[in-house]
Amino acid sequence: MFAVTPLAIPDLLEVIPQRHGDDRGWLSETWNRARFSGHGIDADFVQDNLVRTGACHTFRGLHFQAPPRSQGKLVSVLAGAILDVAVDLRRGSPHYGRHVALRLSAEAGNALWVPAGFAHGYCSLQADCLVAYKVTDYWSPEHERGLAFDDPALGIDWPAAPADLAVNDRDRTWPVLADLDSPFVMLPGAPPSGAGA
Repeated sequence: MFAVTPLAIPDLLEVIPQRHGDDRGWLSETWNRARFSGHGIDADFVQDNLVRTGACHTFRGLHFQAPPRSQGKLVSVLAGAILDVAVDLRRGSPHYGRHVALRLSAEAGNALWVPAGFAHGYCSLQADCLVAYKVTDYWSPEHERGLAFDDPALGIDWPAAPADLAVNDRDRTWPVLADLDSPFVMLPGAPPSGAGA
């Protein structure tokens, strides 16, 4: 059965598409605009990304793009499993600086909807994972930003010590939350700036 569940930060949604199976295997609708928009994911995706992680405990993130090129992301796993994390960067949000961590796996077939206004990253839980995500705006290097994944203030419980994760040099240089000038603003009763961009 198709299910969309709000997480501890309600704008983050876990999506579990229905699998229709028989003796040949199964089929799953991983994106259907009409069905998803009825559950709060009204997105205009413009790009699909596919990432392969090599070793277990490979990390990517915590990334975001600043307005006007901010991105919403629908993240899923085609092979293996990851710990997927989103951090609320919307100034004025009651959840500012808090995060949600969700295990996504090919076996479970679940996905995470991360709207604009969040930093996003993930760590592989086994070798040779394939991570797929749809985004609502094109990659823009001049708008790309990040947040320190190992900032103690975030309290993220990664599956290995931060020093033991496979992380590229750039992802080790992003600022901590206290030093971040977030470009996202959430006014009461309004979506974050850059939503739907």
